[in-house]
Amino acid sequence: MAEIKLAADIRTKFGKGAARAVRRENKVPGVIYGHGADPVHVTLPGHELLLALRTPNVLLSLDIDGKNELAIPKAVQRDAIKGYLVHVDLLLVKRGEKVTVEVAVETEGDLAPGSFLVENVLNTLSVETEATHIPTSVTVSIAGLEGGDAIHAKDVTLPSGTTLVTDPDAVVIQILAAQAEEPAAESEDEAAEA
Repeated sequence: MAEIKLAADIRTKFGKGAARAVRRENKVPGVIYGHGADPVHVTLPGHELLLALRTPNVLLSLDIDGKNELAIPKAVQRDAIKGYLVHVDLLLVKRGEKVTVEVAVETEGDLAPGSFLVENVLNTLSVETEATHIPTSVTVSIAGLEGGDAIHAKDVTLPSGTTLVTDPDAVVIQILAAQAEEPAAESEDEAAEA
């Protein structure tokens, strides 16, 4: 997993007005916390942060007043209508440290011939992994599965160094048999007229 480098400036003004002023400069207010340290309020470059957050569980290398810190996004707030970043919470991590994150589940392969539907019961799995080797997703093969088949969390192959936190018996993907609609029965009035 690649590290994305961003420059962060310490924020000294707080409140709604100060946050709006930061966003007008195309920057995003944020807070960095973790490891028992006091939270650090920062401003981050808006466009670069938006691009970085397109990668799930991205590892950010932050330059804060000449000091480098590694962090992962913990909470991202976006404007409900326009979608721009409003605020971001970042969690400090260290190389070799284990973190618990949500990883997307992707499917591959074709179902057995017939009318079957794939139901994604869980779109993400909670896993524990090293902070510098967070997988972007896990892939599950549905090749040859039929109606009634299910894939549980314990059946998903995880990358080395990654352990499952989600309940192992939780259903991740379920295969359903498509049901055909029965033709509508003629009413008694229509039958009497015929």
